[in-house]
Amino acid sequence: MAIPVLADVLAAAQRIAPYIHRTPVFTSRILDGMCGATIFFKAECFQKVGAFKARGACNAVFALPEAQAARGVATHSSGNHAQAVAYAAGLRGIPATVVMPEDAPPVKIAAVRDYGARIVWAGADPLARERAVERVLAETGAIFIHPSNDFHVIAGQGTAALELLADVPDLDVLLAPVGGGGLLAGTALAAETAPQVRVIGVEPAAVDDAARSFRDGRIYPPTDAPTVADGLRTFLGNVTFPIIRTRVSDIVTVTEAGIIAAMRLVWERMKIVIEPSAAVPVAALFEHPDLWRGRRVGVILSGGNVDLARLPWV
Repeated sequence: MAIPVLADVLAAAQRIAPYIHRTPVFTSRILDGMCGATIFFKAECFQKVGAFKARGACNAVFALPEAQAARGVATHSSGNHAQAVAYAAGLRGIPATVVMPEDAPPVKIAAVRDYGARIVWAGADPLARERAVERVLAETGAIFIHPSNDFHVIAGQGTAALELLADVPDLDVLLAPVGGGGLLAGTALAAETAPQVRVIGVEPAAVDDAARSFRDGRIYPPTDAPTVADGLRTFLGNVTFPIIRTRVSDIVTVTEAGIIAAMRLVWERMKIVIEPSAAVPVAALFEHPDLWRGRRVGVILSGGNVDLARLPWV
């Protein structure tokens, strides 16, 4: 089992540069005052496909040798990774098949179709999606690109933090949401360029398997509890977990009400459209204020793909 290192994140940054945006970093005096900290928001909601997932998917797709790429790619995802794989496969001109849960947000389903991928339906249970993708791989011979527990995906996701730390090198803390752990693991690897930075993951309390796994030193399976942050209803894997366990300082949890309030606050005060999963680390600024009061804090706003007909505060 290969585990990526900082050099792989640096290589990913070179590989994917032609295919992604270098996203902006925003600040807000109002939110600084409310939180008692100086906050820098890395806006991956402005990334290709509307989320950081474009980074990992592009790195994984373009790292494939020609013979493997010709067989196409497949994955399972509730939305953003699905779009990202479809996008990257389209750029390389290879077929993509995506297993999606039947309750995936319609806006994400439509985007996957628009990028040209074939959709195969499965239940909402992450394990059901994994069984479905195994059938797809057997039928098509495609290369599987895991949404998070993949060497090249992790390295690609780390490029968001790499950019943030290049733009704001004197951070004290770096926050990222955690579901399957690809973004958090990649962020922790990138943070080796700034040894003073503490990397902290944030997870909905309703689906706190990553926090419990981090605390107890073993991978817990996902719960089937509902959460407004649907993109985080996944679980750590045998590639992401060792990185997180050894390089992340802590994983904290936040409430559903806190996630919704944070999402609405960013919309109203910063005029930035973020999705619930992206609001999770913002919620932590308010629910765990003692951890960053007086510090310089980087926050990765992971994506902005929202079903406008189903806003959580309506």
